[in-house]
Amino acid sequence: MRIAELAGQRVAIWGFGREGRAAIHALRKRLPTLSLALYCSESEAADAQAFDAALRVYPHEPDAVALSAYDVIIKSPGISTYKPAIITAQTQGTRFTSGTSLWFAENPQARVVAVTGTKGKSTTTALLAHLARALGVRTALAGNIGLPLLELLDQQADLWAIELSSFQTGEAGSLELGVITSLYEEHLDWHGSRERYIDDKLKLATVARQLLVNAEQAFLLEKTAAHPHRLVFGQRDGWHVAEGFICRGSATVYALNQFSVPGLHNALNACAALAALETMGFDAAAAAPALTSFRPLPHRLQPLGERDHLQWINDSISTTPQATLAALDSLGSREITVIVGGHDRGLDWSSFVQAVATRHALRIITQGANGARIAAGLRAAKSLVPLGDVDKLADAIDMARTITPEGGVVLLSPGAPSFDQFHDYTERGRYFAEMAGFDIDATASIAGLGIA
Repeated sequence: MRIAELAGQRVAIWGFGREGRAAIHALRKRLPTLSLALYCSESEAADAQAFDAALRVYPHEPDAVALSAYDVIIKSPGISTYKPAIITAQTQGTRFTSGTSLWFAENPQARVVAVTGTKGKSTTTALLAHLARALGVRTALAGNIGLPLLELLDQQADLWAIELSSFQTGEAGSLELGVITSLYEEHLDWHGSRERYIDDKLKLATVARQLLVNAEQAFLLEKTAAHPHRLVFGQRDGWHVAEGFICRGSATVYALNQFSVPGLHNALNACAALAALETMGFDAAAAAPALTSFRPLPHRLQPLGERDHLQWINDSISTTPQATLAALDSLGSREITVIVGGHDRGLDWSSFVQAVATRHALRIITQGANGARIAAGLRAAKSLVPLGDVDKLADAIDMARTITPEGGVVLLSPGAPSFDQFHDYTERGRYFAEMAGFDIDATASIAGLGIA
């Protein structure tokens, strides 16, 4: 559906976050006389009316009856497609779209690399943009990473590096290359089941003319085996990591001790970005030295610096136990205190418990809604790791400051969403940085968003 097709239709926007505001702005630019309704939270109503005085603002969630009154609803990604009210309204003829879908309809000729994955998608997307720009390619960095596509509606780029969440993969149009970095269970509350989450993630494969996937995940290889133009990264005949280097086949290309972000999983993200760049026809080996100047993304294994003779690392983006384990592995044998726990989605923490139970130089502090459950699992496994169990993140930070040896690392890698105490992982990460004594404005920006 193109924006012009909305002319004369009854249209509502659902959600007044950045995606919703981008949709309102785009529609006002293209269809200035279109009548628009907005559904938002009560706390957002005044700001919404100030943003656009012509909006009909409804400060509540619409039910099926309200939704059925419109021809088209443009909804924000965080609103689950599987809500009963949406399903009912669809049976009554209401069509649902999104900013992502509208952008793809408006830009069918754009050279797009769309990146998704349970973990690694933001870093891989940002790395791709950074490496392409190092070659002088005019590149857009946008999508779920923090810049809605509709904010760049009328701008041009030679390459589009777009991050898509599992909420958005079904909204993309046909594209040149899709990248899947990893596949674990997550966002079960939005998708409703593990199976549906996987199916929704893999919708990217159906619209990607070429598909690049992680060769180290047998399950992902199995699920994408039928794609007619599937490529892989992470195996020895292509871009992979070996003996402290990023390699292309038998050639060593880049020494990992020069890379600006820690961890083998981030080295594999770099392989994905290099492989994507190569697939799009660019000289990836020539771009590889630019990995040294890549700026780590906020809240993703982000080194904040030193305070109180401790190193502080913000990995607030971690919302699965597997992500927390990857963060711990990236730090090697250093003395670490890791803070875990948050909103309880019922994920299985047994693999985490088994992996850390006999680990040395580690302390664990559990907090948040599922903290007590994680702590109980560690105790039941007779874990030898020193364990603290507190209610709130503030208490966990205070405890970490006290128990971590001088020169050690305090790592926030919760393995769970933030909704029990914070609006989102960004707010949680900023709070952690502020409590540790850092300038939150200096540590919270993502470099390179937009077109450059």
